[in-house]
Amino acid sequence: MTYLQLVNAVLRRLRENEVASVSSTSYSKLIGDFVNEARHQVQSAWDWSSLRSTLTVTTAADTFNYELNGANNRSSLLNVWNDTSDWEMQLKSSAWFDQQFLMTTPQKGSPIYYNFNGVSSDGDIQVDLYPIPDGVYTLRFNMVLRNNDLTNDADVVSVPTRPIILLATAMAIEERGEDGGQQSINAYQMGQNALADEIAFDDARNPEGTVWYAA
Repeated sequence: MTYLQLVNAVLRRLRENEVASVSSTSYSKLIGDFVNEARHQVQSAWDWSSLRSTLTVTTAADTFNYELNGANNRSSLLNVWNDTSDWEMQLKSSAWFDQQFLMTTPQKGSPIYYNFNGVSSDGDIQVDLYPIPDGVYTLRFNMVLRNNDLTNDADVVSVPTRPIILLATAMAIEERGEDGGQQSINAYQMGQNALADEIAFDDARNPEGTVWYAA
């Protein structure tokens, strides 16, 4: 569904007139804010399969810091693979990286370890690698890429829309202050139930998300 369709779905549930654009009225703008807040909650609740993507980094000799283009602060990591050397890379702490770079002579070779280190000027995550690459290696970062707020009417949502609509409707009912809050409580419960259902459906397609392995 698009941003506009989500807003109109909420307006219908509130018995309000639909709009031609999210920015048509001050109230539709408010509903748009609720939709974005609900969407943020839904995005953050689970590593949705629809948001999973692979970002590729191609190293250059003697360069250890790289920007993950498209990975903003709302993204989360699933795993990292050195595709050239055929091994899964390991996360190390910032203190460990400082020790390798400052307390010893840094090694060079095929990267084995990584550490997230800051954010670029355009908001993308940056990553440090160790050993320092001594040539060209292809690294694959499997991530969940959570998007920024919807802004345009035609912006499309990738996560399940039913919980977004129900949660945004609950926020709107709460904002109106109707029936002492009981209606909004019921609406929030419906939204949470819908979210749990959608997570269960997605988990059935990706069961590794909730499978635990003994070490």
